[in-house]
Amino acid sequence: MKNKNKFLKRRQLLVGATALTAAAGLLASCKEKIDGGTPENPGKSTSISKGIIQWKMITCWPRDFPGGGTQSQKLAKRITESSGGKLEVKNFAANEIVPAFEVFDAVREGTAECGHAAPYYWISKHKAIPFFCTVPGGMTAMEKAAWIIYGGGQELWDELYGEFGVKSFLAGNTGVQMGGWFQKEINSMEDFQGIKMRMPGLGAEVVNRMGGTAVNMPAGEIMPALQSGVIDAAEWVGPWNDLALGFYKVAKYYYGPGFHEGGTANELIINKASFESLSNDLKSLVRDACHASALEGPSEYFANSGYSLDVLKQEHNVDVRPFPKDVLNNMFKISKQVVEETASLGPLHEKIYNSWNNFLNQSMRYQQYGDFGYMRDRAQAYEKL
Repeated sequence: MKNKNKFLKRRQLLVGATALTAAAGLLASCKEKIDGGTPENPGKSTSISKGIIQWKMITCWPRDFPGGGTQSQKLAKRITESSGGKLEVKNFAANEIVPAFEVFDAVREGTAECGHAAPYYWISKHKAIPFFCTVPGGMTAMEKAAWIIYGGGQELWDELYGEFGVKSFLAGNTGVQMGGWFQKEINSMEDFQGIKMRMPGLGAEVVNRMGGTAVNMPAGEIMPALQSGVIDAAEWVGPWNDLALGFYKVAKYYYGPGFHEGGTANELIINKASFESLSNDLKSLVRDACHASALEGPSEYFANSGYSLDVLKQEHNVDVRPFPKDVLNNMFKISKQVVEETASLGPLHEKIYNSWNNFLNQSMRYQQYGDFGYMRDRAQAYEKL
């Protein structure tokens, strides 16, 4: 019965991926209504045919990739269907129109009307952008959603992105991420000396200050880099995605949780002129569709991560362990320094940091009696049963 349940779970995951692929294929086939292109023939940018608005959604994810990839495909489908076909959005995976790390510029320049990605990939544009994605020692998925939607974060995001002619909405989250895959044990801070590790955003600066060398790369390049020795260690997301990418084949030690990504948000970044050209009802629809993805995203990761972790441990004999306490404490200490330094880079940096930091501290005070307090007390009580 145990093997049968395992088979059924895997079959359900495969069926879900197949259904998403079919949905994306259905959108690509509707050429009599949409002349915005297909992955094989992207065509021109925004077009209006018979009163129908067509948008391209480019992404930084591989086609049908669990999580970010499939969630972006769902979002495109949700907007199209919820608008009754008035706004048709076609999803394009990384490299089908532009490479993963060129999504921001392509949307800004109007090559595509919108894109789905993790905002910290654009840190070179402005050092405050990661606050709307994740920063080391930062917010969880729920804290970030609360700050952005109800704590003034969206208004600050609009102010920052307005400088580039784009707008963005929260459109997904991975939840707490793992600390990464290593080919050697991490017993002290000295073990980070000389390590070349895949790490994005402000977390990269933390790795550098710990004595390592941070390297950023998209999902499809991580496994070959580990296999060839270009990098010695890598973090990606967590058990669900990491199992799919097969990191267990080349790295023995899997550490978690991480210090660097307490809740990594994905965005729908939109060309501002394209967004402003929409009617008010379509603007609201796009926002609400994104917020639905912001709830669906972490829920899907949460639902799949526990099972995937069991597979990694039981079927692939992965050594899963926490970082030593003194190492983790140093990681958070350096993280706090790196994040605080961002505030000194300019008036808008300081404005965003102060809002973010005040909300985080307020949340931490409350969480002693909220989710964190409940989960802590529950774990302690269950240990005694």
